[in-house]
Amino acid sequence: MHSVHQLYQYRKSQSTTEFRARGQRVKRCEKCRLSVDYCICPYVPETSSNAGFVLLMYDTEVLKPSNTGRLIADLIEDTYAFLWSRTEPNQELLELLSQDRWQPFVVFPEQYADADRTVYKGEIECQPGKRPLFIMLDGSWREAKKMFRKSPYLANLPMVSFDPACFNGERSRYQIRNSALDNQLATAEVAARILSLAGEDENAQLLDLWFDVFSYQYQKSVCQTNKGNPKAMENLQRFLKKREK
Repeated sequence: MHSVHQLYQYRKSQSTTEFRARGQRVKRCEKCRLSVDYCICPYVPETSSNAGFVLLMYDTEVLKPSNTGRLIADLIEDTYAFLWSRTEPNQELLELLSQDRWQPFVVFPEQYADADRTVYKGEIECQPGKRPLFIMLDGSWREAKKMFRKSPYLANLPMVSFDPACFNGERSRYQIRNSALDNQLATAEVAARILSLAGEDENAQLLDLWFDVFSYQYQKSVCQTNKGNPKAMENLQRFLKKREK
C-alpha cells in the first residue's frame, strides 16, 4: 500500500457517514477504486525517479474514486500524501519539507505568485545534493486556490508553473469530472508535465499512459461507456516492451 492508499484508509475510518460518489453501488477495489471487474492493480508499471511528490489533499478528495493523485503514487515511489488543514498544519509534512535531501516546489499557476516569489517555468534547478519535491494541491480548482492562499508554510517556497500552450496547447483528457476551462488538467496530467520539466520525459510519458488506462477503465466501470482511449492498455504495454529493449 502506498501513501494514498494509507491515507484513504485513515480518512475512511474517520468518517461518520458513508461517502457517496457517482457509481456508489459499484463494488470497488480498495486500492485503485475501480470496479473489481475493471481493476488495474495487476498492471501497475514499475519505474524509478529522482523526483518526489507531496499530495496535499483537500478533506474528502482522497475518498473520491475519480481522484488521479493516486496514479502518481502508483508510479513514483517517493510520493507522500497528507490531508490539508487550514488551522493545524501536519507536523509530518512540515518535517518532510525541512529535510536536507529535498528541494520543495509548489506546483501552481504563475499568476497567483507574489511579485518577489521565484517561479520556474522551464528547467528546474535544485541546490547541490538535493532532489526536487513537488507539492501538488489536490482538490477541485476552488479548493486548490484556498489551500494555496491559506497555507503560510508554503508561502516562501519556490513555485513551478507551466503554460499548457508549451505542451502543444493540450486540453485535458480527463472526462470523468467537468472543469470550468479546457486547459485545466487533472492532477496526474499536471504531474506528468512537471516530470517532463524535471528532465524525466520517459516517466512523464509513462504517467500519461497510466492516466489513460485509469480514465478509460473508470468510465467503463461506472458509466459503461467507451469514452477515453480504448487502446490505452495496449499503448501502455507497447511502451513498456519498448523500454525493456
